[in-house]
Amino acid sequence: MTTTAIIDFRAETDDGAELHCFREGHGQPLLLVSGLSGTAGFWTDIASTLRRSFQIIRFDQRGIGASSRGEGPCDIERLARDGLAVLDAAGLDRAVVLGHSTGGCIGQAMAKLAPGRMDGLILSGTWLKACRYMTALFGARRAILDCDPQAFAALSILSAYQPRWIQANWHIYDDAIEAAPTSEQARTVMRERIDALLGFDGTADIEALPMPIMVMGARDDMVVPVYHQEALIAAQPGARRSIMETGGHLFPVSRPDTFTAAVAEWIGEL
Repeated sequence: MTTTAIIDFRAETDDGAELHCFREGHGQPLLLVSGLSGTAGFWTDIASTLRRSFQIIRFDQRGIGASSRGEGPCDIERLARDGLAVLDAAGLDRAVVLGHSTGGCIGQAMAKLAPGRMDGLILSGTWLKACRYMTALFGARRAILDCDPQAFAALSILSAYQPRWIQANWHIYDDAIEAAPTSEQARTVMRERIDALLGFDGTADIEALPMPIMVMGARDDMVVPVYHQEALIAAQPGARRSIMETGGHLFPVSRPDTFTAAVAEWIGEL
């Protein structure tokens, strides 16, 4: 396999879900876990940079993209077990786990379930427990999802980036509208994912996580405000802090050079 090859593989879960996964690059294994969208595609550009130094694993989460839904309830612990199933299918005993947004909640749950399998944990744009602001925001998005899926997709993009960046990268908006969850099945999956992220509470577990941790965020994040990353750092005072001034909620996409440089530097120090 060359460093530019992307290998597809499948991971099966104990409740019958089949997860579509990708492997690329060489070196220290790094599992990328996406947020509410649940897609491996969120990481495509990031992976193309990080695969120069690491073995990158990414996947479509259950019910998303080419992955089937399975039979079990969709909560953060179930999604964390899915992440461990992906590591199993990749033949990896250990990896660094990088989770963005909801993916950071999944990463925390993976760390609680199987701390011995994690060489490090990167918590990007994520939280310990949803606050009233987030509960109101995602509750409104869920209500819009039920009546107008394209408006749901539009709001997701418009709230996730700086307006200037969206204006200069309008294809991101067009792509989101095109991929809006218009089918009943897609809306059901998205609805249960919103419920899962709002139901997550990692406050009782964060202090006991033994692996090295880096916390990343952006001060202008209007979806998961930076005070959530500050709470993570307060709970894990030994964690590396990497807070950008700008970038919006999806700063891995809008600030890829800064993001990948910080990730690569930290993993290189482990």
